[in-house]
Amino acid sequence: MAILLILSGGCGENSKTPVKHFEGVAFGTTYSITCIGRYPTDTSDYPHEEIDSLLADLSHTFSIFDTTSIIYRWNKGEDVELNEDFLMVLHISKAVSERTYDAFDCTVQPLVQLWGFGKDGVRHTVSEDTLAAVREFVGIQLIDIQGDSIIRKDPRVQLNFNAVAKGYAVDKVADWLWLHGYGDCLVEIGGEVAVRGCKNGKPWKVGIQVPTKTADGARESFETIELHATDPDLIPEKMFSAVATSGNYRNYFEEGGVRYTHILDPRTGRPERTNLLSVTVLTNSCAHADAYATAFMVLGYERSAQIVRNTPDLEARFILADDNGNWRVIREQ
Repeated sequence: MAILLILSGGCGENSKTPVKHFEGVAFGTTYSITCIGRYPTDTSDYPHEEIDSLLADLSHTFSIFDTTSIIYRWNKGEDVELNEDFLMVLHISKAVSERTYDAFDCTVQPLVQLWGFGKDGVRHTVSEDTLAAVREFVGIQLIDIQGDSIIRKDPRVQLNFNAVAKGYAVDKVADWLWLHGYGDCLVEIGGEVAVRGCKNGKPWKVGIQVPTKTADGARESFETIELHATDPDLIPEKMFSAVATSGNYRNYFEEGGVRYTHILDPRTGRPERTNLLSVTVLTNSCAHADAYATAFMVLGYERSAQIVRNTPDLEARFILADDNGNWRVIREQ
């Protein structure tokens, strides 16, 4: 679950520069887009309808709730043609899985259903026998990519891209805006963020949310992160253009005094149990930031920090809890 706040102040807007902000709904959440300026040859209004159409196409690819979507039909065993977006997200998922010791796994859909974290699911604990039975057909090693097709080694394998699809959609929208002349823009979907260009010569700013004790706690930020991309293919060193956060304090259920979060460890089949409250990842692809943030929540601080230190194009903010309910932030790069 993404937990980032968009900050509008402190960037020195020029009142003479056109600024357009528009919002909408996609992927079961909201999106927010800010564009500054436009090319003189562009006489059209800001492309709200075009963005909605693009997002609708992506949702039709990745939604596990849309019975006509590509992923839903594939999960049901239908012979469905896979598009470029589907295959690209699968490749990203496999790459992040390999780099995070299989802590990220897009075959978790049966586990999501089992624990009741799907749409209209009844959340509940799971017996060891039931869990063992379902885990037999969960694992990235159970699928092979062969050209434009996916071969599953067990017919019960199902995919779920919820931990990467929003980030991928953010990248797609930001690239679309850039290619259509909107050189300075910020795109946010459900808290996942990517930028192109800058905000009147200065970086865009987003805030990391303070962890809350309850799912409906107040949203407040404690740190500002700067994002700046003068060119999507030429990012200044250590100046990243995308950020995503995963946290366990908004989506969970409690039973017997134990909190069970929606972030599932694909290696055990159970909700993650670390002392991390949230992880914010900065890089130059929102899809990768989205996936890494989820994987790091599963891995815990020590192993995740090692990955960040060994990966030049990653930075992270880890929020850890202690036994008294207090929290602290560790920054890694």
